[in-house]
Amino acid sequence: MTDHGFTLDDRLPADHFTTTLHADVRDGLGSTPRTLSPKWFYDQRGSDLFEQITRLPEYYLTRAEQEILTRRAPEIATLTRATTLIELGSGSSRKTRLLLDALTAAGTLRRYAPLDVSAPALEAAGAAIHLDYPGLTVSATVADFESDLAPSLPDEPGPRLLAFLGSTIGNFDERQRRAFYRTLSRALSGDDVLLLGADLVKEPETLVRAYDDAAGVTAAFNRNVLHVLNRELGADFDPDLFDHVARWDPEFERIEMRLRARAPQTVKIPDLDLTLDLAAGEDLRTELSCKFRRDTLTAELARGGLTVRHWWTDPAARFALLMAVPN
Repeated sequence: MTDHGFTLDDRLPADHFTTTLHADVRDGLGSTPRTLSPKWFYDQRGSDLFEQITRLPEYYLTRAEQEILTRRAPEIATLTRATTLIELGSGSSRKTRLLLDALTAAGTLRRYAPLDVSAPALEAAGAAIHLDYPGLTVSATVADFESDLAPSLPDEPGPRLLAFLGSTIGNFDERQRRAFYRTLSRALSGDDVLLLGADLVKEPETLVRAYDDAAGVTAAFNRNVLHVLNRELGADFDPDLFDHVARWDPEFERIEMRLRARAPQTVKIPDLDLTLDLAAGEDLRTELSCKFRRDTLTAELARGGLTVRHWWTDPAARFALLMAVPN
């Protein structure tokens, strides 16, 4: 779609959702341990629940990152002089407005280019940004940036600032991060900059509370993935027969979210011609949320072809925002 400065380019094949969902569920539920990709949390209900999570007292991540952006966005604008702001997995683009304000105030920004797999989310966010920043060209792209990043980036004169916020990088395991960094370093040119949000290692009690809140919103968010599978694949999961579990893995320094079967059960997934026999206490791992230390994150980015130039944290040092360039 095109609307005088707002464009939405859908680059996903018509069967992308179905093909990817089928492959992820078949592979994940057939693995040991059984897993489900966190990307399937985010139907409309899941997105609404996650917005509620970001406002919970236990969930510090969004507030901490926003504190950094509030303080550092003008400095980021001065350092990058970006003419294009690209955002991966943009969702609602709420925090991005701090960057947009700083870059437009600096007088360099010409284009905002959000990328996401959700066309409705991009359409809503892009239209709102276009309305509030009338001098800005908004070029939204529906794409899977994990597998198709470089062709989906706007081919604009630099410098370009590519933002990957919210500690979404923590949803990737070490192998996935290595591949993603290499993809990023190849996609960015010499004057481009990566802005990356990362949650930091801290006491396990604080981390577990952030993913197992007292109000049970995260539990509902976790179980929602089963509603998605029931609706999209004709599965007969009973979400009430699963407990929400959030545990800290000290070896890999990550939170693991799981759904734990309360009793033995057999689940049928007709669209995949799959029958799943679950034992009492058996887990489906639904999300990894890796936490980082400055030295190890800097080192793994360097191995992926990216050099960290700036590192900022909130006053309580709970969360980091870093700038990196291709090396």
